[in-house]
Amino acid sequence: MQKIIAYPLTVIYYICFGLTLVVFHPIQWFCNNVLGYKAHKISVDFLQFFLMRCLNVLGTRFSFNNPYQIEKGIPLILVSNHQSMYDIPPLIWYLRKHHVKFISKKELGKGIPSVSYNLRHGGSVLIDRKDALGSIKAIEEFAQRIEDNKWAAVIFPEGTRSRDGNPKAFKTKGLITMFNHMPSALVVPITINNSWKTLRYGKFPMGLGAHIKYTVHKPIKLNEYPEHELLISRIEKTITKDIVI
Repeated sequence: MQKIIAYPLTVIYYICFGLTLVVFHPIQWFCNNVLGYKAHKISVDFLQFFLMRCLNVLGTRFSFNNPYQIEKGIPLILVSNHQSMYDIPPLIWYLRKHHVKFISKKELGKGIPSVSYNLRHGGSVLIDRKDALGSIKAIEEFAQRIEDNKWAAVIFPEGTRSRDGNPKAFKTKGLITMFNHMPSALVVPITINNSWKTLRYGKFPMGLGAHIKYTVHKPIKLNEYPEHELLISRIEKTITKDIVI
C-alpha cells in the first residue's frame, strides 16, 4: 500500500523539486554576478532549505544532532558516510555558517538548474574520476582554497553512495590529500542514517516517511594527528559505529 501511495506523492515531489531548482537558478545568477559571493551563498543556503521542504511532501523528516560548538573562522573537513544525494541539502543548511563546499564529479557541473551553477561558481570542485592525477591536483587546489578562506569541505570517503545503508570501506587518497593541504583544519566526523530509504524503490516511486538523522561527532584537530592513516581509521570507526541498518 505504501508503495502505491508513493507514486502520486513522488509526482508532486518532482514537480516541487523541479520548480525549486528552476526558480533559484536565476536568483543564484543575479546574486553571484550582481551582489557578490555573500549574497550568492545566502541564495544557495535557502535553496537547500526549500529542497528539504520538497522532501517533506514524501513524509521525510530531518534530525541534526550537533552537541559541539564549532568555532567559525576555522577550516573544516567534514567527513561523512554517503547514502544518497539527499545527504547534501541538510549538510549545507545546518552547517551554513561554515560555508560548506563539496568535491563532486564533473558530470554534475552541467545540465542541472541551480545545482550545476552552484558547483561551478560557489567554491566547490568538480573532478574527473577517470583522470586520477588531474583529480588529485584539483583536490589539492580545492583544499588550499578551503584553508585560505576558512570554509568547510565535505568529503565522502566511500566514493559512491551506499544503496542499502551498509557502509563501504573508506578510500584514503582524497582524505590524505586534503589533510596534507589543510594543516590547520578541524576534522568533523558525521554519521548519516536513513537517507538511502528515500530511494528504497529507486528514483520512481521514492520511499516515504524516511527519518534522515545526522550525528556530528567530536571534532578532531588535524595537527594533533601526524599519522594520517591512523586518523582515517579512527574517523571511519567513529562514523560507522553509529550507522543503523
